[in-house]
Amino acid sequence: MSTQRTSSPDLDDPTLEADVFARNCTSRPVLHNVASRWGILALVALREGSYRFSALRRRVDGVSERMLSQTLQSLERDGMVHREVYETIPPRVEYTLTEVGAEVAAQLEALIQVVEKNMPKVHEAQAAYHRD
Repeated sequence: MSTQRTSSPDLDDPTLEADVFARNCTSRPVLHNVASRWGILALVALREGSYRFSALRRRVDGVSERMLSQTLQSLERDGMVHREVYETIPPRVEYTLTEVGAEVAAQLEALIQVVEKNMPKVHEAQAAYHRD
């Protein structure tokens, strides 16, 4: 039995098969959020455990408060991140990965490790490119 592609007009049908290469696939915006500059770093940082906003911002060096906030909201909406608000004074908010977020973050961390491991080759390629 084959399923329909997500390029179908009825995008809310849960029986549709995700196909990120299809123009209207609902997985595309999720992939965009996960694979964004700050999405990758936030997800992989959260593999270390729960973080309060300010601590996560320090861990993901270079991200602005606004961008981290937007990134976390997108990842929360997509079910990758859980936001827990503790009723204290002042209120305390912690972010953790969901089950799906942990699975995605593990794959992203593997990608990061491959890139970091191959940086000498990347630098060589960049130097060769600029020499030509």
